[in-house]
Amino acid sequence: MAGTAVLGRLTWLVAEVAAAIPETERARTLVLDAPGWSSHRAGQHLDVRLTAEDGYQAQRSYSIASAPGEPLAITVERLEDGEVSPYLVDEAAESDGFEIRGPIGGYFVWEPTDRRPVLLVGGGSGVVPLMAMIRERAAAGSDVDMRLLYSSRSWDDVIYRDELGRLAGRGLTVAHTLTRSQPDGWNGYARRVDAEMLTDVGPASGDRPHVYVCGPTPLVEAVAATLVELGHEPQRIKTERFGPTGG
Repeated sequence: MAGTAVLGRLTWLVAEVAAAIPETERARTLVLDAPGWSSHRAGQHLDVRLTAEDGYQAQRSYSIASAPGEPLAITVERLEDGEVSPYLVDEAAESDGFEIRGPIGGYFVWEPTDRRPVLLVGGGSGVVPLMAMIRERAAAGSDVDMRLLYSSRSWDDVIYRDELGRLAGRGLTVAHTLTRSQPDGWNGYARRVDAEMLTDVGPASGDRPHVYVCGPTPLVEAVAATLVELGHEPQRIKTERFGPTGG
């Protein structure tokens, strides 16, 4: 199955940027043409390796944003002190190339054949692998109960904002919380994710949903602990963490 191979056996491939799509002021989606790329599963990630003219190399992991069967894409948020993300967000242009390998990871994945309810909790660019699951659900024509709780700094920082609005409904619930600033007339959540918010968005623990939480470490740890306190089964709570960015 894709993504279960030993990392050392994965081959570095040269990927070419087919399209660069701005998402926010700090985030951009790169659609990649990567001959030899194998199929992936929603929730997996890949490694990117950049090589400078002097031979210096920098490598980072990024979640795959696209659903299986769609053109391969990653969404990257710029880290001001980063080595890789500023290039990918601000400089990489169509036909530029760099190395990738993957897909990687068989733990944080979702399959549309699973009919159990799903709760997705994302902070900042932690929404990326969750979006792959939402897109997979839409592509499969699934009506499974899926609910996204998405924490962002502001409305302008919401990645995939318009697409999430279009996809909401038909069993997909999208709830936003804006932790730093809110637009005039905002009637959504305006604080960090807490127990009341998780209870409101649901599903209830008694429904035994699959739960996927992705974002900065403090958010992920707090949300996972709160979900257990609310009665969710720890083995059904899957988490992914990254550096100090997000909602």
